[in-house]
Amino acid sequence: MPRQLIPAMFIVGAVSQYVGASLGVGLFEQLSPAAVAWLRGAGAGLILVAVLRPRRADWSRTRLRAAAGFGTVTVLMNIAFYESIAHIDLGTAVAIEFLGPIAVAVAGSRRTVDLLAAAAALIGVVCVAGVNIGGVSGVDGAVGVAYALVAAALWAGYIVLGKRVADAGGGIEGLGVGLASGAVVLAVPALGFDVATRPESFLGWEVWVLGLGLGLLSSVIPYALDQVVLRRIGRARFALLLALLPVTATAVGAVMLGQRPGWLEAVGIALVVAAIVVTSRDVAEAAPAGGAGG
Repeated sequence: MPRQLIPAMFIVGAVSQYVGASLGVGLFEQLSPAAVAWLRGAGAGLILVAVLRPRRADWSRTRLRAAAGFGTVTVLMNIAFYESIAHIDLGTAVAIEFLGPIAVAVAGSRRTVDLLAAAAALIGVVCVAGVNIGGVSGVDGAVGVAYALVAAALWAGYIVLGKRVADAGGGIEGLGVGLASGAVVLAVPALGFDVATRPESFLGWEVWVLGLGLGLLSSVIPYALDQVVLRRIGRARFALLLALLPVTATAVGAVMLGQRPGWLEAVGIALVVAAIVVTSRDVAEAAPAGGAGG
């Protein structure tokens, strides 16, 4: 594959991820954001386990616990992210969520440039968050920002736990087993409200097919493309491509959801993108092989 096409592959994966998120927004009238996020995680886990067919003999209790912890944090991260985009714009939520990996990259660093990047990211988040909190529906915006910050913290946990799974030889099988396990662990809290208030939503086959589709678009395809890109360019250059994610999310939100950022939001997103570029090498060293938040 020509190296010129590698960024295009990454963008295809990012577009797939955020198109899936946009389709998830369309389901919020039928199901709660938590239930939609759970369907995404369960769908992705089912697809990966069915395709990869991990052997039971390869999975010790320790390895299974690590994967289950990783998968549970991943599904929780998706739940927080979907709750966030139920209240604020997709691009804004992704920009705020990037505080997680930036914090992991900067943690323990004594480089002045990293501290400046962290400050730029914080200013950027204040810009995009201020627009939402100060808008017509201030409470709604504040709730969305709060959920995005929770998603950021969980993304940091995803990076730490995901590296342990990857170091233990989990790879993409670890993601599949982890997501399936996380979906089982979180089934009751994620689906409890919907089952109690609108159980008929789960009786049709359509909702389960949509769950598989969300899992395929938002998790399986992006993760598989990430693996292809990583094998060709390595983590350092891959991390630089992460800066395209907030921009891609903003573009997808504008096209599919009509969410066009104002100038202050655009400035905030640009500051976060700059911080990602500056801290990209440290993000690469800390992050598991592939995968992104949201």
